[in-house]
Amino acid sequence: MDPASLSHGRAGTAAVPVYRLTQGVNDITGRFKGRLISLTLTDNRGFEADQLDIELDDADGMLDLPEKGASIALALGWQDSGVIDKGTFKIDELEHTGPPDRLTIRARSADLASGLTARREQSFSCQTLGAIVRGIAARHQLTAAIAPALADLVIDHIDQTGESDANFLTRLGTDHDAIATVKQGKLLFIRAGAAQSASGIALPTIEITRSSGDTHSFAVADRENYNGVKAYYQDTRQAVKGEVVVDAANAVAATATPASGDQAEGKTTAGDVLANANPDNVKVLRHTYATKANAERAARAEWQRIQRGAATFRITLARGRPEVFPELRAVVRGWKRQIDGTKWTIITVTHNISDGGYTSALDMEVKAADLGD
Repeated sequence: MDPASLSHGRAGTAAVPVYRLTQGVNDITGRFKGRLISLTLTDNRGFEADQLDIELDDADGMLDLPEKGASIALALGWQDSGVIDKGTFKIDELEHTGPPDRLTIRARSADLASGLTARREQSFSCQTLGAIVRGIAARHQLTAAIAPALADLVIDHIDQTGESDANFLTRLGTDHDAIATVKQGKLLFIRAGAAQSASGIALPTIEITRSSGDTHSFAVADRENYNGVKAYYQDTRQAVKGEVVVDAANAVAATATPASGDQAEGKTTAGDVLANANPDNVKVLRHTYATKANAERAARAEWQRIQRGAATFRITLARGRPEVFPELRAVVRGWKRQIDGTKWTIITVTHNISDGGYTSALDMEVKAADLGD
């Protein structure tokens, strides 16, 4: 289908969505004229690859199958305001179905199609988080961009054993409540839900009103499902093993409790805030950390992640917004007081162009700092 024919009646205007596909320096958009059934881009956070699906009409059998492994770049937007670059994707799946004959091209973000997925063996001792991330970025010819609040954190000891750099960075992100991802040649390591760029600059907040949406869904999970997070550590240098427990009372400064056993020393401290809690409600992290400090950070990060997931909101915008991407903050207007009064963080954006026009579906979660407001 010709993009120029995709008028967006539901938005109440004659706005025309447009897209551009390029291969290298060649604009290949014209090859899809009159054939596009749908184009869907799913923009994810972290190392979950962004995915591009293009469904084409091949009823006349004249379409050539593209080569797997070929790279294509996508830009989305509106005829009256221009297009916005959405990245480069590597074709890794083709599907031809019929009748009527249709060709589906599936591609994933090309930034992750590198050595980031190869397994490695490495250990890090007394290094800052920034030094570790910058070293990995340099190994893959990427530019590192690390949030200032994270860059100077010292990692006492951590092992990368039979683990890819992508998985290792994801684990580092989980332990520090951060997001690790590669976008347009940059390795980003930023606070999850902080709505800040890697340089620490606040990202803009978008506003969404009920009149701009087609459908919505709001859900609240039971935050009492877990009333705390426990992590174990074993410091071989000091011959001490122990545990840390984090909950709502001490999420800012976790406390450590020596574990029972021949190597443990001391007694349970006053910081054991969950002593009278139901132990079945405590989430226990499976990994045993090398130091108390590492265990504290991981437990605190997991607690914050659980809190962020306490409420979710999904809305499909009748007029797609190509400028929106994960980690932006959002405020909404026109729903229940509890929904409107929450500061949301966007975690996934799904752009779609089809006969129905151009829509953007936004998945959001609540900011941890705003829970209980």
